[in-house]
Amino acid sequence: MDRFKFMLLEISKQLSSENLSTMKFLCGEDIGKKKREEITSGIQLFEYLIERALIGPYDTAYLRKLLSEQEALLQLIDNYEQEQPIPTDLPNETELEKINCAIEVISEQLGRKWIKYGRKLKIAETKLEGIQEKHPRNLEEQVRELFKEWMKMHKAEAKVDELIRALRDCDLNYTADVVQMNLQKANVS
Repeated sequence: MDRFKFMLLEISKQLSSENLSTMKFLCGEDIGKKKREEITSGIQLFEYLIERALIGPYDTAYLRKLLSEQEALLQLIDNYEQEQPIPTDLPNETELEKINCAIEVISEQLGRKWIKYGRKLKIAETKLEGIQEKHPRNLEEQVRELFKEWMKMHKAEAKVDELIRALRDCDLNYTADVVQMNLQKANVS
């Protein structure tokens, strides 16, 4: 059975009618009034959100937003994501080494500007909000999650140069210089 759908089924079983009404209300901008009235269960809502590409096996940010007040249900999403297989379509080994080196430096240096940086990396606003909600008080985890999303978006096309360019676009030139120096020291540039 598809693990993503199994997780959605578990969430649906635990939704009260009040929870479902709240979720439908929160979907107001994305689902028309008539369709919201037709939806009578969590499964129907999730199927519609999948059809509209608002949620998917590798995209749970919108779902997290809908369930932001439901800690137990958010835990189901966390468990699902922790068991997710690592994508096999990664950049070549040399580029991956460069990216990991850059990520280490950027994670230490970035701080609260990570959202601006995420926008420069062209990560969707809903994903950035989802990251914030997933790790509300852990800045380092937010930054690491940002890089996970970026890697999911770019897969084999991920390049360290894009990370450096985004740093410079955010006027984080010192951090970009530190990344380049560390790449040279590690002899992977």
